[in-house]
Amino acid sequence: MQIELNTLSKDELVKLKTDVEKALKTIDARRKAEAKKAADEAAKAFGFSLDELVSDSGKGTKGVPKYANPDDASQTWTGRGRKPNWVIAWTEAGKSLDDLAI
Repeated sequence: MQIELNTLSKDELVKLKTDVEKALKTIDARRKAEAKKAADEAAKAFGFSLDELVSDSGKGTKGVPKYANPDDASQTWTGRGRKPNWVIAWTEAGKSLDDLAI
């Protein structure tokens, strides 16, 4: 496909650029899905799920929980990374993070 860029208006060029960026994102998403499927099939061939393999070699341990949800003790947070929604709701209600400390 040959496009004479010099014959296009600025608006046409901007639209072409937007369309190209969308197409590149779509291709990347498709290739990522294909790669994940291939990796999952390879893991299954060895008797594992992809999740099992990734969790074993991921970032490591999450760390020791420092905070717990008073309404659901199974929900904990180490104080690192993104705040869970229950922590955000707690602090937005004007309550102290120290109250959630384990």
